[in-house]
Amino acid sequence: MPSLDMSRGVCALVPGLQHWLENAFHAVRIVEADAPRERGAIRVLLMREIGHATHRDILIDLRDDQPSLIPAAGGLPARIAFGLEDMGFAFALIAEMARPDAVPAVGDAASARLMTLAARIARSDATVLVQGDTGTGKEGMARFLHAQSGRASRDFIAVNCAALPETMMEAMLFGHRKGSFTGAANASEGLFLAADGGTLFLDEIAELPLALQAKLLRALQEGEVLPVGATHPVPVNVRIIAACNRDLASECAAGRFREDLYWRLNVMPLELRPLVERRGDIAAIAAAILLRQQTGAAGGFVWPTAPAMDKLAHHVWPGNARELGNVLQRAIVLREGERIEADDLHLAAPAQPVRLVSPAPQAPVRLQDVARMSKLEAIRHALRETDGHRAAAAAKLGISERTLRYRLAEMRELAAA
Repeated sequence: MPSLDMSRGVCALVPGLQHWLENAFHAVRIVEADAPRERGAIRVLLMREIGHATHRDILIDLRDDQPSLIPAAGGLPARIAFGLEDMGFAFALIAEMARPDAVPAVGDAASARLMTLAARIARSDATVLVQGDTGTGKEGMARFLHAQSGRASRDFIAVNCAALPETMMEAMLFGHRKGSFTGAANASEGLFLAADGGTLFLDEIAELPLALQAKLLRALQEGEVLPVGATHPVPVNVRIIAACNRDLASECAAGRFREDLYWRLNVMPLELRPLVERRGDIAAIAAAILLRQQTGAAGGFVWPTAPAMDKLAHHVWPGNARELGNVLQRAIVLREGERIEADDLHLAAPAQPVRLVSPAPQAPVRLQDVARMSKLEAIRHALRETDGHRAAAAAKLGISERTLRYRLAEMRELAAA
């Protein structure tokens, strides 16, 4: 848990800040402004306490005026000014400005408890299975686990199993020898060996074919891989973090995933809830996104208004953090005024039930055609609800991105016919 010092003056003037910072996974220590500090410590001080500040600190100015944020520059600390109306988002900004890069943005008490659990898991070398909808931050959690582990000084290799060419999956994961197949002009060590000593993150692991799942199971059990074309296995020391946006237990029950591999992966399970179920994280993630998108931008930092933040807090977020990022990026570009207003946030309409229009009585309809059109209409709705994000749409539909691509190709063929 990252530590953060806060002066007694700040604690007295804005007492709610400490609670927010703790929900944002900061260990807060209340100190005197002039107290000796640990090396590299970040301290939150009042503007009038600037004489005790370093360039790493954050200065607060509570005033009834338009909010402002001046990043640290030229040896001066970051300065943030805000009034009571903008206090909620200002707290999120302060937490994000002090957050280490390897720690995900959170602001919900339940999320902070999950991060505490994850930090404990990270110190072990156990395999971790992270499950959650697309856009809930599975890779961010995996990077946090790596950064908190004893392997942090070694490589973190991330691979999306759904993006691997099916014919090349085995060679890309386990490596291959020169000439082991057509086109193998050179040998390749593969992703397992590339991550030797570090962490290998296997995202969308449910997309692996059953035959390859068996080889992955052996690699995990024996601590060795057999490159394509090789006759002797190669030892490898890798920590595996797997992720899936579908329930792997259900995939096992349906025969699409090996049960023995599931239990080998599910040593330390972590479940990431949808953004709609962790409202406290919305402001934290919004602050992180706005800070990232506006770093170095001309014209200063653009603040969202309190009504805009309220609108974000009450949206259902079918696309989770990815949808939130898209909404904020559009708002920055398309806003009319100096701040992001509620009307600048163009949110996807809530999902509507899919209704099939009954065909004219004279038109004969086959049952298989009705089923196909129902599926295609469901895909259209999912894409509209997720602003065209295929991964998010596939997750809502409970299918893989590969299956979604097939269905979209079918829709194009129908449209061209």
